[in-house]
Amino acid sequence: MNCAVLLFVLLSSSLILAQDDGNAITEKPDETRTCQPDMCDLLMAFGAMKEKIAVMETRLKNSETRLKNSETRLKDSETRLKNSETRLKNSETRLKDSESRLNSSGTRLKDSESRLRNSENQLLEVRNKERTKVIFSAATGEGGQDIGPFNTDKTLIYRRVITNIGYAYSPHTGIFVAPVAGVYYFTIFYHAGGHEQAKLRLYKNSQLMIMTHDHQTEADRADNGGNAAFLQLQPGDQVYVVLAANSHVWGTNYHTTFSGFLVTQM
Repeated sequence: MNCAVLLFVLLSSSLILAQDDGNAITEKPDETRTCQPDMCDLLMAFGAMKEKIAVMETRLKNSETRLKNSETRLKDSETRLKNSETRLKNSETRLKDSESRLNSSGTRLKDSESRLRNSENQLLEVRNKERTKVIFSAATGEGGQDIGPFNTDKTLIYRRVITNIGYAYSPHTGIFVAPVAGVYYFTIFYHAGGHEQAKLRLYKNSQLMIMTHDHQTEADRADNGGNAAFLQLQPGDQVYVVLAANSHVWGTNYHTTFSGFLVTQM
């Protein structure tokens, strides 16, 4: 570009000198103006150079315009890129928050499932307790006669079953066997004549728990007695009534009874 400007200055100076020389020549009317051959070539080259310079300047302006447009588009692209990066960071943050909430929800879900299982187990336990009903009542049922006295203690068998829900009492052995762990309530009642003593003992396994007793008397021709107790039993524990040696009770379907029921499971 600098070379072109220098050449333009030289050509301008030559043109000025040529004009000065032309002024010294007297022009003839109706004759064509002439110039020196070297000067004509120089002027033609100068004209061509001016056209090239104009084309180059136009191209330069176009290039500068395209460069500005490219820079503008580049800035727009950079701005959009920054906006995209910002949106990406926001999306990553929201994703992390969503994952955190998801993990928290999963933990709460596990806790809820655990509590639900515990509630279901407790409900099942309560229902099992409700379904486990143990109630029995039985009388000696000997047809209206004395039972005893005997030389040794004897387990008293209550053969007439009045109630036996749960079938824990056996009318064949006279023994109640606890089906579940819990607290049970038992009662024993008897009727007897006064000519012999009456003595009943209630046992848990081989341990004496309670008893009822009346001595022989000549004045009192009939005796009645009874007792009751709450017993805590484990599955398989046995409860039964023993008629003591040398004692008796009156055996009927109504007078001498043995009863019990499950109060609550443990």
